Amino acid sequence: MLSPKKVKYRKIQKGRVRRKSTRANKPDFGTYALKALEGGWITDRQIEAARIAMTRFVKRGGKIWIRIFPDKPITVKPAETRMGKGKGSLDHWVSVVRAGRILYEMEGVNEDIAKEAMRLAARKLSLKTKFVVRRD
Repeated sequence: MLSPKKVKYRKIQKGRVRRKSTRANKPDFGTYALKALEGGWITDRQIEAARIAMTRFVKRGGKIWIRIFPDKPITVKPAETRMGKGKGSLDHWVSVVRAGRILYEMEGVNEDIAKEAMRLAARKLSLKTKFVVRRD
Protein backbone atom coordinates (compact mmCIF):
# COMPACT_ATOMS: atom_id res chain seq x y z
CA MET A 1 0.00 0.00 0.00
CA LEU A 2 1.02 3.59 -0.53
CA SER A 3 2.15 5.53 2.54
CA PRO A 4 4.60 8.35 3.24
CA LYS A 5 8.15 7.46 4.28
CA LYS A 6 8.24 10.21 6.89
CA VAL A 7 5.70 12.69 8.30
CA LYS A 8 6.04 15.72 10.52
CA TYR A 9 3.22 14.64 12.86
CA ARG A 10 2.14 11.03 13.49
CA LYS A 11 -1.48 11.88 14.29
CA ILE A 12 -3.49 14.75 12.85
CA GLN A 13 -7.00 16.14 13.25
CA LYS A 14 -9.88 15.05 11.07
CA GLY A 15 -10.66 18.28 9.19
CA ARG A 16 -13.33 18.50 6.50
CA VAL A 17 -13.39 18.70 2.73
CA ARG A 18 -14.85 21.92 1.36
CA ARG A 19 -14.75 23.83 -1.91
CA LYS A 20 -13.66 22.63 -5.32
CA SER A 21 -10.14 21.68 -6.36
CA THR A 22 -8.15 24.54 -7.88
CA ARG A 23 -5.10 22.45 -8.74
CA ALA A 24 -4.87 19.15 -10.62
CA ASN A 25 -8.32 19.70 -12.10
CA LYS A 26 -7.30 19.13 -15.75
CA PRO A 27 -5.44 16.18 -17.33
CA ASP A 28 -1.74 17.10 -17.52
CA PHE A 29 0.02 13.86 -18.44
CA GLY A 30 -2.37 11.53 -20.26
CA THR A 31 -5.16 11.83 -22.81
CA TYR A 32 -7.89 10.26 -20.64
CA ALA A 33 -8.59 10.90 -16.96
CA LEU A 34 -10.85 10.01 -14.06
CA LYS A 35 -12.15 13.09 -12.24
CA ALA A 36 -13.78 13.25 -8.78
CA LEU A 37 -17.20 14.93 -8.74
CA GLU A 38 -17.43 15.18 -4.96
CA GLY A 39 -15.04 15.64 -2.07
CA GLY A 40 -14.00 13.01 0.45
CA TRP A 41 -11.33 10.55 1.48
CA ILE A 42 -9.87 7.76 -0.65
CA THR A 43 -7.93 5.11 1.25
CA ASP A 44 -4.58 3.65 0.23
CA ARG A 45 -6.29 0.31 -0.45
CA GLN A 46 -8.88 1.89 -2.76
CA ILE A 47 -6.16 3.70 -4.73
CA GLU A 48 -4.25 0.45 -5.21
CA ALA A 49 -7.36 -1.61 -6.06
CA ALA A 50 -8.38 0.89 -8.75
CA ARG A 51 -4.85 0.93 -10.19
CA ILE A 52 -4.77 -2.87 -10.39
CA ALA A 53 -8.23 -2.98 -12.04
CA MET A 54 -7.11 -0.52 -14.74
CA THR A 55 -3.75 -2.20 -15.34
CA ARG A 56 -5.33 -5.64 -15.68
CA PHE A 57 -7.98 -4.43 -18.11
CA VAL A 58 -5.50 -2.75 -20.46
CA LYS A 59 -3.31 -5.87 -20.18
CA ARG A 60 -0.31 -3.77 -19.10
CA GLY A 61 -0.62 -1.65 -22.24
CA GLY A 62 -0.50 2.15 -22.24
CA LYS A 63 0.71 4.33 -19.37
CA ILE A 64 -1.16 5.12 -16.15
CA TRP A 65 -0.51 8.01 -13.76
CA ILE A 66 -1.84 8.16 -10.19
CA ARG A 67 -2.44 11.83 -9.34
CA ILE A 68 -3.29 11.37 -5.64
CA PHE A 69 -1.20 10.18 -2.70
CA PRO A 70 -2.42 9.04 0.76
CA ASP A 71 -0.64 11.37 3.17
CA LYS A 72 -3.24 11.75 5.93
CA PRO A 73 -3.01 9.26 8.84
CA ILE A 74 -6.28 7.88 10.22
CA THR A 75 -6.34 6.62 13.80
CA VAL A 76 -8.75 4.11 15.36
CA LYS A 77 -9.40 3.21 18.97
CA PRO A 78 -9.94 -0.50 19.73
CA ALA A 79 -13.49 -1.88 19.92
CA GLU A 80 -15.24 -1.75 23.33
CA THR A 81 -12.83 0.85 24.72
CA ARG A 82 -14.02 3.58 27.04
CA MET A 83 -13.68 7.22 26.04
CA GLY A 84 -10.58 9.13 27.08
CA LYS A 85 -7.06 7.74 27.43
CA GLY A 86 -5.83 9.62 24.37
CA LYS A 87 -6.09 9.33 20.62
CA GLY A 88 -6.11 5.88 19.02
CA SER A 89 -3.22 4.27 17.16
CA LEU A 90 -2.56 4.72 13.45
CA ASP A 91 -4.74 2.42 11.32
CA HIS A 92 -4.39 3.46 7.67
CA TRP A 93 -3.65 6.36 5.31
CA VAL A 94 -6.06 8.36 3.16
CA SER A 95 -5.84 10.94 0.41
CA VAL A 96 -8.03 14.02 0.86
CA VAL A 97 -9.78 14.65 -2.46
CA ARG A 98 -11.69 17.81 -3.33
CA ALA A 99 -14.40 17.94 -5.99
CA GLY A 100 -12.91 18.36 -9.46
CA ARG A 101 -9.60 16.67 -8.71
CA ILE A 102 -8.05 14.37 -11.34
CA LEU A 103 -7.42 10.97 -9.74
CA TYR A 104 -5.93 8.88 -12.56
CA GLU A 105 -4.68 9.55 -16.07
CA MET A 106 -4.04 7.20 -18.95
CA GLU A 107 -2.64 7.25 -22.47
CA GLY A 108 -1.43 4.84 -25.12
CA VAL A 109 -4.78 3.03 -25.51
CA ASN A 110 -7.89 3.86 -27.54
CA GLU A 111 -10.84 5.68 -25.98
CA ASP A 112 -13.14 2.65 -25.61
CA ILE A 113 -10.54 0.67 -23.66
CA ALA A 114 -9.63 3.70 -21.52
CA LYS A 115 -13.30 4.39 -20.74
CA GLU A 116 -13.95 0.81 -19.64
CA ALA A 117 -10.73 0.69 -17.58
CA MET A 118 -11.69 3.94 -15.82
CA ARG A 119 -15.21 2.58 -15.20
CA LEU A 120 -13.74 -0.48 -13.49
CA ALA A 121 -11.44 1.75 -11.43
CA ALA A 122 -14.34 4.04 -10.44
CA ARG A 123 -16.21 1.03 -9.00
CA LYS A 124 -13.37 0.57 -6.50
CA LEU A 125 -13.58 4.17 -5.22
CA SER A 126 -15.99 5.65 -2.69
CA LEU A 127 -16.62 8.91 -4.60
CA LYS A 128 -18.65 9.82 -7.65
CA THR A 129 -16.38 10.23 -10.65
CA LYS A 130 -16.51 10.98 -14.37
CA PHE A 131 -14.43 10.09 -17.43
CA VAL A 132 -12.63 13.09 -18.97
CA VAL A 133 -10.87 13.38 -22.34
CA ARG A 134 -8.12 15.96 -22.83
CA ARG A 135 -8.87 18.42 -25.64
CA ASP A 136 -5.78 20.29 -26.85
